[in-house]
Amino acid sequence: MAPALLFGYGTLRLVDRSDGHMDKGAWMWNTGHVMFFIAMALLAALAVGARARLPLRAFGNRLAANLAVVATLVGGLAFLWVITGDLFPSFRDTAPLPTALAVAGNAAFMLGLLTLLIQLVRAARLPAWSPAAVLFAFLMIAVSLDTIPVAAVLLFVGLLPLSSDRAPLSGSGPRLARG
Repeated sequence: MAPALLFGYGTLRLVDRSDGHMDKGAWMWNTGHVMFFIAMALLAALAVGARARLPLRAFGNRLAANLAVVATLVGGLAFLWVITGDLFPSFRDTAPLPTALAVAGNAAFMLGLLTLLIQLVRAARLPAWSPAAVLFAFLMIAVSLDTIPVAAVLLFVGLLPLSSDRAPLSGSGPRLARG
């Protein structure tokens, strides 16, 4: 669902900009930003769900997973703060998120989510290409916001294995029981 909402946001953003400027406050701007807000909230929730799928017996693995969830949630909150400010300029004017915190939040979100996906690969719960696809989607967006629709498709592909109750494997490594 989150990748579909990101696709919608990115598409509306491109259509809105097709005349050379964005119509802030118009229906495409508002609809797209609401879609973006919901997508980011869903991706933050996905991090919590990914953490729950990890068989974390070793202290170091538990610590890394917990820190990754915290980073993803903090980064997600930074995204939601900025999006709220885009939707409600009075909120942005009253409580602006410092630029450094916005940048750190973006990085924390991406690194936290990728860490959890890599841990799922190490636990044989995801194929190795899954976090690679998600990383490439994040990099595409970092290079240009105009790539959001294409990156959303790649994000969908990368996250698709998480939608299965069965552990999709890349063919290497043992299959672990959920628990």
